[in-house]
Amino acid sequence: MSRTEPATGSQLRRAVLSSYLGSLIEFYDFLLYATAAALVFNKVFFTDMDPLVGTVASFGTLAAGYLARPLGGIIFGHFGDRLGRKRMLVITMATMGVASTLIGLLPTHDQVGALAPLLLVALRIVQGIALGGEWGGAVLLSAEHARTRRGLWASFTNAGAPSGMVLSTVVLALVAAGTTEAQFLAWGWRLPFLLSITLLALGLIVRSRVAETPVFEDAEKDAGVAERWPLREVLRNHPKNLLLAIGIGFGVFVAQSTLTAFAIAYAVEAGFPRGTVLNALALSSALAVIAIPAYSAWSDRIGRRPVVLTGALAMAAFAFALFPMIDTGSVLMLTLAVVLGQAVVHPMMYGPLAALYSEMFATRTRYTGASLGYQVSSTGAGASPLVFAALLAGGAGPLVLSIVIAACCLLTAVCIRAAAETHRTDLTR
Repeated sequence: MSRTEPATGSQLRRAVLSSYLGSLIEFYDFLLYATAAALVFNKVFFTDMDPLVGTVASFGTLAAGYLARPLGGIIFGHFGDRLGRKRMLVITMATMGVASTLIGLLPTHDQVGALAPLLLVALRIVQGIALGGEWGGAVLLSAEHARTRRGLWASFTNAGAPSGMVLSTVVLALVAAGTTEAQFLAWGWRLPFLLSITLLALGLIVRSRVAETPVFEDAEKDAGVAERWPLREVLRNHPKNLLLAIGIGFGVFVAQSTLTAFAIAYAVEAGFPRGTVLNALALSSALAVIAIPAYSAWSDRIGRRPVVLTGALAMAAFAFALFPMIDTGSVLMLTLAVVLGQAVVHPMMYGPLAALYSEMFATRTRYTGASLGYQVSSTGAGASPLVFAALLAGGAGPLVLSIVIAACCLLTAVCIRAAAETHRTDLTR
């Protein structure tokens, strides 16, 4: 940081708080949809279908959001590398908040027919574009303010994901507990989505008080540093790192969506009460908020590669225990399965990614490169619940699902082994 003063402690704290709250709010909206897709949408927007087919269709709308995330990464990454991180983050937050609120106002299939699921898909795509632009900017806001312990500070953006899951799950559980089944399906499910407008106001207030990152301001002062087409620069000069970033994240996100979406629907179909499943999800998400920074701080000491590699191999093994534990019918085993998966094993893979992806690309293309690597790999998260539901509908057993999850995690292991260690990288390059 040659010309811009390094960030002070208070600036770093504001940046980390803004990144964390922004991520929490965005993932509250995005993951609220995932839970609703598993529990509600097949009964509200696909009422003319067989229940299992309706579940597949519901997960199809979930996938649309994940497929839109790379587009958001490209759009907001382009302007974030040229105009700054902070400006884009205000836009992404507003876009997500408005889209989520509108989902809460949608008419049902019984009211407007096929138009209802079409509107649902359209708003889900908007959600995906917003989240696709949010993550990269939020990570860089923290990472580029941090002088030391970058893994720890950047990881609070990732900790926002389970925090958002906790909030969305708790809100859904409270609404479900206070309504009958008929009331919940008629109007209760809408309340958590309508809450988004309040969270949006809070997030915009916090984000407006954060300064642009010193690293970007320094780069902006260097003549010719602002790349006209950051995406072209990434594809031309950093194709290996981009492909490795995609491969590293693929297993991470397949496992994430399995634990936070598909396994929830699987448990409900296995006969567990909806409230019991939501309680297990809320507990595991709350514990993950602690585990993510802890594993990321560990990666500051020993490196990103060994932490992510350990998590990937552990998740590949755990995939073969997940569904048998749920199939026992025991509430204790269900809770243990979700907690082990989401709060013990998965954070090892997920936590260090924030710093790792920031360190894999240079300043002038960092927003684009980090966002694209992360968001393209996240398409696996959108596709896996849909694929798994279709496999079960076609007669496949849980063992097949476990094999797929394990294979994806082994891809993560291979790619992180092939990547360079980055935890001592200078982000001013």
